[in-house]
Amino acid sequence: MEVKKIRIGIIGTGMISNITAQAVNAAGNASIVAASGRNEQTLKTFSQQHGIEKYFTDWNEMINDPMVDAVYIGVPTAAKQEIAVNAARAGKHILIEKPFTDYASIKLITKAARENHVVLMDATHFSHHPRTKAIQEHSQKQIGDVQAVHTSFFFPFLDRTNIRYNEKLEPAGAVGDMGWYAARAIVEYLPMAKELNGIKTFIQRDPQTNAIYRAAGMLEFKGNYTSNWDIGYNAGVCIMDLDLLGSQGLISMDDFVLDWSKGFAFNDENHIAGYTLRKGMAPPKEFKYFETPSDKAQTVYMIENFSNIILKQDPTAVEKAIQKAEDTQFILDLIWNSIEE
Repeated sequence: MEVKKIRIGIIGTGMISNITAQAVNAAGNASIVAASGRNEQTLKTFSQQHGIEKYFTDWNEMINDPMVDAVYIGVPTAAKQEIAVNAARAGKHILIEKPFTDYASIKLITKAARENHVVLMDATHFSHHPRTKAIQEHSQKQIGDVQAVHTSFFFPFLDRTNIRYNEKLEPAGAVGDMGWYAARAIVEYLPMAKELNGIKTFIQRDPQTNAIYRAAGMLEFKGNYTSNWDIGYNAGVCIMDLDLLGSQGLISMDDFVLDWSKGFAFNDENHIAGYTLRKGMAPPKEFKYFETPSDKAQTVYMIENFSNIILKQDPTAVEKAIQKAEDTQFILDLIWNSIEE
């Protein structure tokens, strides 16, 4: 029996769109039928690279193409709202890069998605890795009540010509780009943290461009839940650490954003994704590593999960995807609005 495939149109031809296109082509329930970009030559090259026969220099034309079921929006933050709202009104399901301009902006987007009965999902890869579900299912038994989430996400990146250093296109800089993952870790692993009691945020700006290229902070929520985070481009090393502090132990990993084995920036065939469990006064030799192997990249799981929600039209799954995007941006707004310079 032939599997029905969701026909996806890709808007944007940058690095992250290339990664998503590879994932769509590897997914079992999706295919790329169109692409859109402003630069015709770049668009043509992108389309040839990914086997896309139809391409548009005007995204408006693509979202009105009846051959397109869903769109992936991989454009600068400043351009996302207009495209997403119009795509929803055209009846297209939406997979969209993060972050959003602000919480008000994502609420306009999700309002359009709900009113037009389309699926909306943000493109956070790690949420779809089997490890995330495994931790959510077993953390209570392994470490008791989760009390705190600690994250650290750095990679060395000082290319000032990159969009990350363009305040007009990416006004939140590293806070929006990398702080999103700190916020999403709270949503995924500390869902009971709802009411904010206190927050403190530090930022560091690049002296050449004035873009934010490092930030750190702490959030305290009602119920004594906390999260502290540290992110940036100006460290000479890639760090992707996550710790979940429970009442009876600690779960930790050093690749929570992109797993070492199949994350798009890494491909260590000898590494098996998983997490480390520590309890009591155990020394390193007594730490336990729980393997959560996967047979495909987390980007592919994301595409397949997105497509399955569309195909099954389960209202609970549809709303859950929208709510996660809203909740993550809400926390990111809390962080952004607490910055003192």
